[in-house]
Amino acid sequence: MAHNIAVFSGDGIGPEVMGEAINVLKIAGARFGIEFSFEPALAGGCSIDEHGVALTDSALRTAKESDAVLLGAVGGPKWDDPKASVRPEQAILGLRKELELFANLRPVQVNRHLLHASTLKPEVLAGVDLMVVRELTGGVYYGRPSERRTGASGREAVDTIFYTEGEVERLMRASFDLARKRRKKLTSVDKANIMASSRMWREVANEVAQEYPDVEYEDVLVDAMSMHLIRRPADFDVIAAENMFGDILTDEASMLAGSMGLLPSASLGEGSRGLFEPIHGTAPDIAGQDKANPLAMILSTALMLRLSFGQDEAALAIEEAVDQVLGNGYRTPDIAQPECRVVGCQEMGRLVRERLGGES
Repeated sequence: MAHNIAVFSGDGIGPEVMGEAINVLKIAGARFGIEFSFEPALAGGCSIDEHGVALTDSALRTAKESDAVLLGAVGGPKWDDPKASVRPEQAILGLRKELELFANLRPVQVNRHLLHASTLKPEVLAGVDLMVVRELTGGVYYGRPSERRTGASGREAVDTIFYTEGEVERLMRASFDLARKRRKKLTSVDKANIMASSRMWREVANEVAQEYPDVEYEDVLVDAMSMHLIRRPADFDVIAAENMFGDILTDEASMLAGSMGLLPSASLGEGSRGLFEPIHGTAPDIAGQDKANPLAMILSTALMLRLSFGQDEAALAIEEAVDQVLGNGYRTPDIAQPECRVVGCQEMGRLVRERLGGES
């Protein structure tokens, strides 16, 4: 029986990197006897252009009827009007909410072949292998009121951070369960010295921690965490954070690997269906020029194989193929180094397929 995958290619470089990822996935399917069916749909700016909304009911239905969702980056300057009532990012928030996805997993591993691609010293990066678990359903991105208005003194704006005990508890349980499968260390990030929502977060996190005595646990303030990620990133294993803090910290952590173009992510709920996407944006300045790095999107398909379909062997084969290509000195422009071989998006995809066992 085929795994039904909803494919939202997105905007900017999204269609380019998605095309290479789908081609790699087809090779993996052929090699390991896994059948896929792909259902394309629009989300983000392309959907606004076509339908006037970032996510149509039909596209949402396609996602809900799938076994997993692949999502390319959405947005860009074309739709970047802060006063607009319809914005591309509404597609992402809508998918997460309607699919009941509450935990965003963002692995950060520094590839041994790319120790010099980051601006940090290689000795700081050696051994970095961490996982940020970001809460997705609460916090300032969903809190109400969230609005602009005019007051007695002129323009005003308000955003609200709101969390329930249950939202924090399920995120922390997912994080502790993940830590048990890794190096048994969990760091919870908050701003409990200032924010009421963070004080509640810390209370619930510490209560859940009592049920996991085998996992080393610590609370760290978000501003301190932003420094620790640069000074001593190898000390961390699983990092749990609320929505906005996790969003910011993972962009920072992506620089440990040298480029956002290398990092995949998975958004998960209670069931096996997840949404898988690279953490990078649409990069409209290089869209259509065959300069994009497809590796984060390709590695997102590996996460999908592992987490939604239980196909660990196929997932590992994709990850090893990527590692081999990098080991052979091939780089897209965003991670180019002296004496490496710079290739475009399509060629990088072809090289990964070739290592995976497909035709060149």
